Amino acid sequence: MPFLNASDDEQPQQQQQVARAAPKKRPDPFVKVTTPGPDEHALEFTYVLSYFVRPQGKFDPEDYACYVQPVASFKSVEQFWTAYRHIKRPSDIAEKVDFHLFKDGIQPVWEDQANCKGGKWILRLKKGLSSRIWENLILAMIGEQFLVGEEICGAVCSVRNQEDIVSLWNRSADNATITTRIRDTMRRVLNLPVNAILEYKKHGDCLNELKLQGPKQLPPHKPRR
Repeated sequence: MPFLNASDDEQPQQQQQVARAAPKKRPDPFVKVTTPGPDEHALEFTYVLSYFVRPQGKFDPEDYACYVQPVASFKSVEQFWTAYRHIKRPSDIAEKVDFHLFKDGIQPVWEDQANCKGGKWILRLKKGLSSRIWENLILAMIGEQFLVGEEICGAVCSVRNQEDIVSLWNRSADNATITTRIRDTMRRVLNLPVNAILEYKKHGDCLNELKLQGPKQLPPHKPRR
């Protein structure tokens, strides 16, 4: 499952081995953050780009975070593009995979301290549209176009069989002013048609639903503690 583009430094066979692996300890990113140089355009926050592939065979959702594979961390526009070019575009991938771009220190799981009282705006896409939407969303996020301070936690792009799903996570699900501003900005930066449906879901509601369903119904974004 080669979700990483080949480069002079990484061999395709090695990348496929990483994608198939089921580590209990997260490996170090192969592109590590460095202090932006004098000619670089520094970002307000440091970000980590990662992906998740459900391993073959028996999988315990409690280990979800252990299977999140970091690709790079970055703190400037230039470092972002260096990292981003290592990842294949969502529309070019047939297998199921989740891509994450989160602020450094925030894991892409509901229970993380930054996420547990928050939620996410969800946009479901027809196949073939996710690459453009995903790129525009994360560029708006790292470029601070949402104007909500530290509210934004990160973004996820989930490649699935019949559709792709992008979502933007924030800290405060009960702050209607914040969530409305995020929604309106998403519509603007993604140039969405008026009939596009954006659904907001609280992470707490997701957790409660899973308690009713039982552990066998756990989806990938709910690693039980």
